[in-house]
Order: sequence, then structure tokens, then C-alpha cells
Amino acid sequence: MKMNRSSVVVEYRLVASYEEVRKKLLTEEFADRLDKPLAFWALPTDRSSPIALMGKTLRELFSMPFEQLFATPGIGQKKINCLIELLRRAANPNPPGSLDTTVAEEPALAIDGSHVDATQVSEALWVQWQQTVRDHGLGNMTLGRVAPSLERLPRVIWNTPLDAYTSLSLAQIRSLKTHGEKRVSAVLEVFGSLHALLAGSKSQPHLSVQVVPRFVADIEYWASAVMRRTVEVDAASIRRSFVDRLMAQVEIDAGEEIAQLAASRLQLDGSGATVRQVARDMDLTRARVYQLLGDIAAVMNVRWPDAQVVILGLREALREQIKDTKQLGLFDAVCDLFFPNKQHDGLEIHESHAIKLPDEVHAE
Repeated sequence: MKMNRSSVVVEYRLVASYEEVRKKLLTEEFADRLDKPLAFWALPTDRSSPIALMGKTLRELFSMPFEQLFATPGIGQKKINCLIELLRRAANPNPPGSLDTTVAEEPALAIDGSHVDATQVSEALWVQWQQTVRDHGLGNMTLGRVAPSLERLPRVIWNTPLDAYTSLSLAQIRSLKTHGEKRVSAVLEVFGSLHALLAGSKSQPHLSVQVVPRFVADIEYWASAVMRRTVEVDAASIRRSFVDRLMAQVEIDAGEEIAQLAASRLQLDGSGATVRQVARDMDLTRARVYQLLGDIAAVMNVRWPDAQVVILGLREALREQIKDTKQLGLFDAVCDLFFPNKQHDGLEIHESHAIKLPDEVHAE
């Protein structure tokens, strides 16, 4: 290694830092990391990465004298600094971006159920997320069922099972055809949100954890109470506990425009507009309006595939308890729109289905 007076102090610090982290990684605690490549701890945003060394395992790197590493073609002071930073990540019990990371210089990964920054996901962190999905037996669950928002998840992978990605590295996923950064980010968002929810939970022999969309859990809990007759039901409670929850989810998954279209179709805003009027106001053809309305059923089919069973039991219970059938008008209209019979394919929503709703239905 060549040294001069201007660089001797800097290079001494590099040697000292390298030897410190090398010594730590060679302890028994980190023995399982020695056969992983340096790239395992890299982030897409890393700059000055020592490309010539990224494919080498830690064991291979540590078998080389520091002088030899520094003498590698294309490796300079910046590259060595990045090498040491990657080794520090490897010596951290938590991968870069983990929710509980304790290394101050590591950027925090945003996992709040609404966003995951794909640029902060390393292979090491991805392996943790994959393991969480496997540990909780969620591999057969579809991406669309548990995605924070279907609006951010490409429709072509709504029904793709999580297992399609649990055996692939991030590099392999990024190399898949049609998997650009937007699609990769959407997949990472699903896995990251599941990890944030489940990573801290410990299995119990007498209990199990079931992952379902929150709105589904809320509606099914209310429906169960209705069927057991432990709650009073009327038009206002149907609106509050059933309709409003579905409408909120449609806005999350399909966007504000379709949510407003559904509200108009169901006359929730009191306008009583027909599809023809809505189409004119939105500058769309009626066929396009019907298509957008059909998207609502598509969303529900992914989010709540078992809805029909619950809806049938709930409808029967409501008809037994509410004698004024007019108060069930909104419930029936919502079921027709959100959970149409299969023979309608979710698209045959006709003008004749418009319902004049009683005023009390609109009350909170």
C-alpha cells in the first residue's frame, strides 16, 4: 500500500476501522454471515460501492490483507470507506432499514402501512420479510388481499400469491420481465407492512394469528353481532357499520373518483343522479361509467373473497329484525354494487336498480 505524508493519517484510520469491524465479524456471533456476499448488505442508493468486491463473501474478503484490498483495481479511498460501511451493516444485528435498527447512520425505513421506500431495502432486510411471511404461513395469500392499497398495486399481480416471491432474492425479482421499480416497490410494500405487523408476535400453541383487511374484520364482527341479535339495527347503523366502511375502503383501493361515483350511484350524497347524468357530469360514456362501477366489485373480490357467505347470513338476519323493508334499500343497493351475483360479472348495473332512499338512511 503506497503512503505519503498527506494520506498517512487517513489511511491509518481506514485500517483501524476495517480491522475493528473485521474482528467483530469474525466472532462466533456473526459466523452465519461469513459466507454471504458483501452485496447482501447493499442498498440501491449506495454510492461509491466497491463493485470489484461486491460478489466476494465476507470470508473471502477477510482472507485478503488490507493492502491487497486497497490495491484492487478501481478501489480507492471512497470505495474502501463504502466497504467499511457495508461491513458495519453486516455487524449490526438488525439489517439496514429495520424498524428497530440502532445504528444512527442507517436511514430509517418508512413502514407505516402506506409507504415503503424500496431504495432502503437491502437483501438482508428482504430475507427477514420473506421469513416472516413463511413463519406465519401466509404464502398462499394473495398480494391484493393484504396490500396497503390496491391503487398502488398493479392489477395483474392482485391475485399473485406471496409465495411467488418468497424464494427469490431482490436481484432476481428486479430481473423479472415487467418488474420495474414501481412493481418491485409495490411488492416490497406488501411484505414490509406484513413484517411490521407480525415480526414482534410470538407463536402460542393454543392461539393463531389471522391476517385480514381491517374493514373485513370490522364488518364481520358487526355482522356476527347482528346475527346473534346482540346489537340493535336500523338504517343508521347499517350506514355506519357496513356502508361507510365499504366506501372508505373503495376510496383507498380505487381512488376518490370511483368512490364519488359509487356515492352518487347509491345516492349517498342525496343527489339521486342517474348513470346518464353522472356520465355527462364526468365527461364519460355510460359504458365507461359501468366499467368503473364494475371495478368496485373487482376490488371487493380480491379484498374479501368470502363476502358472499357473510352477506347472505347478514341479509337474512336484517330482514328478520327490520320489518320496514324500505330501511333495507341502501343495504340491498350496496350489495348489488359491491357484491353482484356472479352471473352479472360485476358489470350489469342497470338504471332500474336506482333506489329512492328514506331520509333517515342519510343520518349519521
